[in-house]
Amino acid sequence: MSVHVWSVPLRNRFRGITVREGVLMGRRGDDGITRWGEFSPFLEYSPEVALPWLRAAEEAVAGDWPVPLRSSVPVNVTVPAVGPERAREIVARGGCTTAKVKVADPGQTLADDIARLEAVRDAMGPGAKIRIDVNGLWDLDTAIASIPVLDRAAGGLEYVEQPVMDVEELAKVRRRVDVPIAADESIRRAEDPYRVRDLEAADVAVLKVQPLGGVRACLRIAEDIGLPVVVSSALESSVGIAAGVALAAALPDLQHACGLATVQMFTADLADEPLLPVAGHLPVRDVTVSEEILRRLAAPSDRAAHWVRRMAAVRTVGEDHSL
Repeated sequence: MSVHVWSVPLRNRFRGITVREGVLMGRRGDDGITRWGEFSPFLEYSPEVALPWLRAAEEAVAGDWPVPLRSSVPVNVTVPAVGPERAREIVARGGCTTAKVKVADPGQTLADDIARLEAVRDAMGPGAKIRIDVNGLWDLDTAIASIPVLDRAAGGLEYVEQPVMDVEELAKVRRRVDVPIAADESIRRAEDPYRVRDLEAADVAVLKVQPLGGVRACLRIAEDIGLPVVVSSALESSVGIAAGVALAAALPDLQHACGLATVQMFTADLADEPLLPVAGHLPVRDVTVSEEILRRLAAPSDRAAHWVRRMAAVRTVGEDHSL
């Protein structure tokens, strides 16, 4: 297996970072095709938290994905916590008719979020769907007070993703507001992802392939959790996005646009033909990676050494878990 550590600057700060890093794993199959997997847990994640990310990459390299049920999947454009004019520019790309807008960013105010949402609605028109992502940063009272305000600013929200972190409080928010609630962190970062179902805490389940251990693991969760599913990105290159597309393509029912258009946020990409939206959709296809791209986007030597050590630590945790 070949291993390549990569580093790509982002167009805008997102999740507090301006550069995305990770590992690309490749293996040539019996059919002569090299299959690629991405391992890119965020830097603050422990080896235990990063273990499912490694399993997802290994699944991709093995080519162990289910047969797709559709040839393309609808996607949303993601709007970071930027100003109104920049938000207008972002939603104009890719022909998406759904936007996911980040709100509650540290250091910003509700007025900043209102201005961003009003700009997105104005740019996309009345027929577009707008959802917001809070990343669990509100407390219960702030969520209950803020959601109606932002619903009005957006001219109607499709849903609010993870307004609070605690799943019990998530259930309380759902009962107190009229906007549908989506669960992300309450599924992928929980010891029991099915608490969301048992407490009736959400209307939508957001599933991310790497954090949950692979496409097939996500399919099992989707079947068991019994909620409409939105497949979302963990801010990956096209190699990681291809796994998300494979999951979305294999779902028996796909009611919502998926959050898989995040390659738009990168200044460069690892795939020869990046997975970028056209008319609001991504195609269901394999991606190829050239040696020239691997050389051009290779991480500096100190960062490469960091990722090699990190992968070794995660593998050790995986061996301990298998005993």
